[in-house]
Amino acid sequence: MKRSGTADLPLHYGKVPPWLYERMSSLGLSIIEAILIDYGKEEVLRKLADPFWFQSFGAVMGMDWHSSGITTSVMGALKRSINPVASSLGIYICGGKGKHSRETPKELLQLADRTGLPGNQLVYASKLSAKVDNTAVQDGYQLYLHNFIVTNTGSWAVIQQGMHNHDGTARRYHWHSDNLRSFVEEPHTGINGVSQGYILNLTATEAASNRQGILHISRENSTKTIQDFTRLILPAHHDIRSADVDLKKLGALLYVTRELQPDSFEDLLMLQGVGPRTLQSLALVSEVIHGAPSRFKDPARFSFAHGGKDGHPFPVPIDIYDDSIQVLRKGIEKSKLGNADKLKTINKLHEIVLQAEANFAPKFDVQQVIEQERRDSWKYGGRTVFGKAKKSSSHMSGGQLSLF
Repeated sequence: MKRSGTADLPLHYGKVPPWLYERMSSLGLSIIEAILIDYGKEEVLRKLADPFWFQSFGAVMGMDWHSSGITTSVMGALKRSINPVASSLGIYICGGKGKHSRETPKELLQLADRTGLPGNQLVYASKLSAKVDNTAVQDGYQLYLHNFIVTNTGSWAVIQQGMHNHDGTARRYHWHSDNLRSFVEEPHTGINGVSQGYILNLTATEAASNRQGILHISRENSTKTIQDFTRLILPAHHDIRSADVDLKKLGALLYVTRELQPDSFEDLLMLQGVGPRTLQSLALVSEVIHGAPSRFKDPARFSFAHGGKDGHPFPVPIDIYDDSIQVLRKGIEKSKLGNADKLKTINKLHEIVLQAEANFAPKFDVQQVIEQERRDSWKYGGRTVFGKAKKSSSHMSGGQLSLF
């Protein structure tokens, strides 16, 4: 198997405020349930094991689009919302940050007692995946977070993160049992983090003879070690710039949700009453649920759903966030009762945006989009860790954004 990607993850400190954490838990659960309904448990694991998807998932939930904090916050929110209904979903999340990571073996054995899963095998997978990333891959990072996600069929994924000893950056590691052929030879689905030059990687295929016969191995150039990676480079700057997003994808999304009326599409009639701004968020949520892997190369774009807690690219629009959760929850509940029309309508949003992209030529400045979102933030209950967005005297000066 091959690693699926790398990404630079600037380390961010601070806690997620309760008003956002509650919503992250609700939206995260809803997105996972929607994936389960349409694609099943294995697809949930596959997505969680994709570092590109995971970063986009965190961004659409209102976390800072490029920071390491996405890992701890998203996994904490998912564990909180999924585990109480795990028996019905068929997915369980163990472990966590710090002392909670060390509780993973105990949690897995308790889970095995309740479900009949092979507890000792799962504990072995948990411990060895951590040992590999902490010891076999000597890249200067020490693990401080370990989450083990397992289904009721025994499939599993691991998401764990380490902090560099000197520069304060973080690296996230992804594992997936479906792709695993060996714990000690190319086991990862992805490693995210800042390149540190020379690293020691005993899990590389070319290190097989080293693992078998010697105690001391030589350091290999990092370019050779990660030559099979698709690399996602997340910059240090906190603001979002044109280079950080795919303007064609973002522009087509804005065109469909802002300039076309929902009643222009028979497929969207079920969403009548949903305003353009909520439609924008729902379209990005729909893409997270249904998008192909190639759709997640620019995680920053997904922050245009619900902003970011630090105000980048704009404050979290609480009212829009709540609308997104409500519409998605209603669709999921109706689907469970045999009426999937509303959920299918939400799903259709992504298809409509894809169709629009084919002939869309973006001629807009992404900074104008961000400025408009910030001007309008007060209308939608905008909020950051610094407080609530206020109506500015300059809000009257902003004109309508032109996408052509």
